Amino acid sequence: MSKNNKTKEKTKSKVKEYIESIIIAILIALFIRTFIICAYKIPSRSMVPTLLVGDHILVNKFIYGVKIPLLRKTIIPVTNPQRGDIVVFIFPNDRSKDFIKRVIGVAGDKIEIKNKKIFINDKEYKDSYGVYSDGMIYPSSIQNRDNFGPVIVPEKSIFVMGDNRDESLDSRFWGFVNLKDVEGKAFIIYWSWNREDHNLRWQRLGNILH
Repeated sequence: MSKNNKTKEKTKSKVKEYIESIIIAILIALFIRTFIICAYKIPSRSMVPTLLVGDHILVNKFIYGVKIPLLRKTIIPVTNPQRGDIVVFIFPNDRSKDFIKRVIGVAGDKIEIKNKKIFINDKEYKDSYGVYSDGMIYPSSIQNRDNFGPVIVPEKSIFVMGDNRDESLDSRFWGFVNLKDVEGKAFIIYWSWNREDHNLRWQRLGNILH
């Protein structure tokens, strides 16, 4: 074999090696994104002050079990969302969108809201994360924001609300979230950009979400 042919063979071998490495890296990244951890950006004020517009978060997708993409069927169950978890899920009314809210009720819970106060199973809920920006209280005949229920959370479902109680479109308005549509649990802020002031919120980087 000539020297030129040997050089060409070595070049082809290196190119093949690079391509294989890139393909493997892409497959690993896709596997991690699909089944283990995924990044999301917060676009609205519904979770203020816990999450601000411009926060970038990581979501643990494995914690609630491994699901088959598209079919949304759990093949490796781990645990179910618990009251107080911050979860990302497919919005029931528009499945092209992901929403993020806090779990307030799980299957079997009786949920009722009276004048902005949350009651779970007839006991007032210690709402340590909820904030209220509007002093107006609406009767349920006008809207469900401040007076709602009672309702029972169905099996394999959760009831969710935004921490910014008066500015959140959540289960009070469109119903329950099926467990199969839960993407994962938010656990850390890895980046936060204030687009109004065009600066980085250094103090929020690395914040663990509760």
